[in-house]
Amino acid sequence: MLRTREDLEELERRTLAPYAMLARDSRGRRVDEPPHPMRTAFQRDRDRIVHSAAFRRLEYKTQVFVNHEGDYYRTRLTHTIEAAQITRTVAAALGLNRDLAEAVALAHDLGHTPFGHAGERVLNDLMRPHGGFDHNAQSLRTVDWIEVRYPNFRGLNLSFEVREGIVKHSHFKGRAAAQEFDAEVYPCLEAQIVDLADEIAYLAHDVDDGLNAQMLTIAELNGSRLYREAAAIAHETSPGGNDRVMRYQTVIRMIDVMATDLVTSIDRELEHSGIASIEAVRRVGRGLAAFSPGIGAQVDELKAIMRDRLYRHYRVTRMTEKAGRVLARLFETYMAEPRQIPAHVLARVEVDGEPLARVVADYIAGMTDRFALDEYRKLFDPDERV
Repeated sequence: MLRTREDLEELERRTLAPYAMLARDSRGRRVDEPPHPMRTAFQRDRDRIVHSAAFRRLEYKTQVFVNHEGDYYRTRLTHTIEAAQITRTVAAALGLNRDLAEAVALAHDLGHTPFGHAGERVLNDLMRPHGGFDHNAQSLRTVDWIEVRYPNFRGLNLSFEVREGIVKHSHFKGRAAAQEFDAEVYPCLEAQIVDLADEIAYLAHDVDDGLNAQMLTIAELNGSRLYREAAAIAHETSPGGNDRVMRYQTVIRMIDVMATDLVTSIDRELEHSGIASIEAVRRVGRGLAAFSPGIGAQVDELKAIMRDRLYRHYRVTRMTEKAGRVLARLFETYMAEPRQIPAHVLARVEVDGEPLARVVADYIAGMTDRFALDEYRKLFDPDERV
């Protein structure tokens, strides 16, 4: 049976919760476009994000381990896919708009630099005299301006709600890029759950990657109640499994515990606050997506262990320090002689009048790990062909 966009919008109206964001109620796009006959506005946004160049480049951007450390470890792309899957699960359980939630999740890291958060810190320091650098704001800039795929407008021309969710899914008060969307108003719940789904995804898969890399030990992780109880359930329900299976089963249990708690905690908060509309979500004056106090404390406990044992491990520190030096030297040499940048990028300075520092930051932020390393060799290794 063929379903038109109108059919899908009617299905949303009949099946989603009263506090969910309906596609037909979207505030629309910056540039008006005819609606698609078979896809809702948020489905169309999701598809545009998936087909963007920025999304493809996430495959070769660091999550924790740089790409050449091994094929097993998560990249920024696989992390994004895992976070989007958890987002859809949470959205479905709460009666939210899964397409909108997924679109925000898929786009939330599009502005991330190469080499993960180390790259972001370095680029922010270098850009401090020029307005700073923030990957959430850069994700919005990516979909609004940097992607060039259409003849009649710059960017992907996404709907208001997806764009707002990209810049507001995490702490947004005081963020300059949020001013366009009324920085005092919270985004729809579909956007709010992305930040927590992101957290669930990275904690679980960093445990997996850290153990596999032998940079974390089970003894260290047993200091976390969340890990310890998930591991106990895994051994109880999967007796006889080898170490690899037990690792997978433990991570699965961790995700399930956190995601289930998030759903029940939000549902309880919605009922307690009497939230029954999207406007009530926006105007309640606080974020509604949070873990329960008990699981929240366990999540914080695990975060502390991961910070001390994995994210500050000497091998990770070496990688991040090296990454910082690479990006700093690229930025400095491009600023000193902009003609080393490709002509189509430099045209944004010479033709469009954009500030050089912002164009350089855009160019570096869009690089993959391996492109940045290749560029570094071309610029500074006298034996490397340019």
